[in-house]
Amino acid sequence: MPTSKPPGGLEEFLADPDNAVLDLAAAVARCATALGVPQAVVYLADLQQRRLVPLSDDAPAPDVDNSLAGWAYRTLTLRVEESPTGGMTAWLPLLDGAERLGVVAVHAPCLDPALLRRSRALASLLAMMITSKRAYKDTLVQRTRSEPMRLPAEMLRAFLPPRTIGNTHVVSTAVLEPAYEIGGDAFDHCLTRTALHATIVDAMGHNLLSGLTTAVALAACRNGRRTGSDLPELLETMDAALAQWLPDQFCTGVLTRLDLASGMLRWSNCGHPPPLLIRDNRLVDKALEREPDPPLGLSTPFRSADRQVHETRLEPGDRVLLYTDGVTEARLADGSEFGLERFADSIIRASAAGEVAAEALRRLIHSILDSQPNRLRDDATILMFEWQPPGR
Repeated sequence: MPTSKPPGGLEEFLADPDNAVLDLAAAVARCATALGVPQAVVYLADLQQRRLVPLSDDAPAPDVDNSLAGWAYRTLTLRVEESPTGGMTAWLPLLDGAERLGVVAVHAPCLDPALLRRSRALASLLAMMITSKRAYKDTLVQRTRSEPMRLPAEMLRAFLPPRTIGNTHVVSTAVLEPAYEIGGDAFDHCLTRTALHATIVDAMGHNLLSGLTTAVALAACRNGRRTGSDLPELLETMDAALAQWLPDQFCTGVLTRLDLASGMLRWSNCGHPPPLLIRDNRLVDKALEREPDPPLGLSTPFRSADRQVHETRLEPGDRVLLYTDGVTEARLADGSEFGLERFADSIIRASAAGEVAAEALRRLIHSILDSQPNRLRDDATILMFEWQPPGR
C-alpha cells in the first residue's frame, strides 16, 4: 500500500531548496497551500507584548488585551469567530516550545476537525520557521518594534535567551523594561536534562558600560555552566571575568539551580534583593532570604569568605521570583512605591486566576508601566519559574 502524503504536497514543499529563501509572508502562504489550509495570516507579538503585528501589510494589528486574537495568545487556546467578510476565522497560538511568538489566523468558509488539525500542524511548522529566521531577518525584528532602540539595549537584547522556556517539569519566564532603553539589567535561563539554571543580574549604572558589565557577567556564567561548573565555580568564573576585563565595574545578581526530579533549589545571592517563594497562593515570608554576599566583580581581597550557596526543597506548584529593585521601587501615580507587597500580590492573584506564568508577568509589568506618571527610573526585570513535576 502506498504511503499517504500530507495534503497539498508538504513533502515537496519542504524538499524544495528555493523555499528556504522565500520571504516569510510568501513562505506562510506556500506552507498553508501545502497543508491544505485555505488562508492563513501570521501575527507576531510586539516587543512589549501589547499588540499582535501581522506579517501582511493589509491586516490590522489586534490589541493583546482586547481582542479574540489576544485571547488566544494570552491563554494559549484555540478561539473561533465568524469572519466579517463571511466564513469563519480560527485563532491559534504560535508557540516555539513554551515561548509565545504570536498567533495564526486561519480563514475558511467552514471549520471542521480535519482542517483544525492541519491548522495546528501549520502553526507548529511556522513557529519553527520564524524562530530559525528571526536571528538574521531584520524585517521580523523591525515589525515587532514600535520605536528606535538605544545602543545599550540593542547589545543586551542580543545576549538574552527566549522569554519563556520549559518542559513537563518546569517553566521559566521573564520580562524586562523599559524595553527600548534597558541599560544594566538582564536575565538568563536554560534547561539541561536534569536541571533548570536561572540567573538575574543588575549592573551598576545605566549606560553602555553597564551593559558591557552585564554582558561579560552573563558570558562568564554561560561559559562556566557549559563546561560543567557548579554554582561555586560559576561565581568564581564571573568574579574573575569582571575583575580581569572590567576591574572598576560590578553587578549584583542571583544564580539558581533547580533539580527537576527532586525540587532541590540551590542559589547564591550576590548583593541582590532576595528571591521570593509563592506557595499555595501565598507568599512564604523570608523563605529564601539569607545574608547576601558582596556583588559580583569584587576580587577576593575585598571578600571576607567564600561565596555561600544555599539550599531548600520546593514543593510541587511552587513559584520562585527573581527581580531587580527597579520593580519594587517603581513609583505609582500617587508617588508611592509599587513595593514588595503589591508585587507578590499581583503574582498570587494571577496564580489563583489560573493564568500561565508568562501571562502573569506580562500583565504585571504592564500594570507597573501603566501606573508610571513618567518613565521608569530604573530597569525593571522579573524572572519567575514554577516547578510542576509529572504526576501532580
